[in-house]
Amino acid sequence: MKKWLRSAFSNKHLPRKSTRQNAQTVYRRFNIGNKTVAQASIVNNKALPAFWGITLCWVAVLIYAAANSVVTLLVEIGDAHRVNGHNVITFANLLVLGSMISLIPMIFFFWRDWTAKNLRALTSRDWAILVVSTTLSSAVTPGLFFFALENTTVTNVVIAGRFDPPLFLLLAAVFLKEKLDRWAFAGGLIILLGAVVILALKDSETGFAIGKGEIAAVVATLSFTVSTIITRSALKHLPLGVFSIFRTVLGTLIYVLFNVYFSSHHHFSEMFQPVLLKWIWVYAVLVIIIGQFTWNLGLKYANAKDVALATSFSPLAAISIAVVLLGEDPGSGFLPGAIIIFFGIALAQIGRWQHPDEKKAAIEKSIELEGKVNFKGV
Repeated sequence: MKKWLRSAFSNKHLPRKSTRQNAQTVYRRFNIGNKTVAQASIVNNKALPAFWGITLCWVAVLIYAAANSVVTLLVEIGDAHRVNGHNVITFANLLVLGSMISLIPMIFFFWRDWTAKNLRALTSRDWAILVVSTTLSSAVTPGLFFFALENTTVTNVVIAGRFDPPLFLLLAAVFLKEKLDRWAFAGGLIILLGAVVILALKDSETGFAIGKGEIAAVVATLSFTVSTIITRSALKHLPLGVFSIFRTVLGTLIYVLFNVYFSSHHHFSEMFQPVLLKWIWVYAVLVIIIGQFTWNLGLKYANAKDVALATSFSPLAAISIAVVLLGEDPGSGFLPGAIIIFFGIALAQIGRWQHPDEKKAAIEKSIELEGKVNFKGV
């Protein structure tokens, strides 16, 4: 069981391609009158894992799309159950405590990567780049996203980050010399147009104003995109376990030190209050444990096209979940914007269907797709 769980979180998430090597011939014998007839048929052994892989990807996308709404709901619960006159279920406490909890499954699955040989193989340049990438992805990005959630709606945060997919493709073509997928790039621009329509047609009472929350969401998206480009260009050879654990520990430490020295609104000293410890497990179990488990298993057994299709629906799922859980009003522009977004998704899928044999390496694909899925908070 332990070996199977570890394989789900390994860096070998290559999409499985159905071939005759993955099939077996089944012979059936039956009688017709006085004659015995043999029939041979090909049975695909990978059909069931592929089905479950697709299903788990969709489950993970829905969980991650709900992450921002769940965090905002927990903060509202903390505001209704104040301790010493203030709310201890803050975005900062949820981020730090959630990151600490996420280290438990990381250490369990990845401790074998922390060998003296792997660490000695890293040069001073690798460590410097790792620190920069960690600071951006695990301190600056989540800090800005949570600051955005404190100052605007989940809907505005989701929509403000829709320029990430086309920007990522463009930067990858410029700096990583990757071939620009024109279909995906055009689809990303159309999806961005759909997001703009949703914002432009919002009702006047819930109108979109460029405030500090929206600006923070845009900067956070830029930070995440730059960190992803840095990671893909310079840290491909780094073991996944070393990268994940180091990024979580150092990123959390930097975030805590920044808040202690530059912000007077943190309540880290009350991080272990019973009300916070009670509700943090909703976030930890749903987003960190179930989310990561279903995402990694989905990447392992689903092919790249199915994963990309599932992640394309993340913004619409995030807005819909915010409407259900938080009662947010996306405005009258949601329906026409959603239609435009669906068209962009379809256009991007046409390009993927035309190039079925172009596969990404597993670690590159997972990092890229995670950028398109809504921010997870860890």
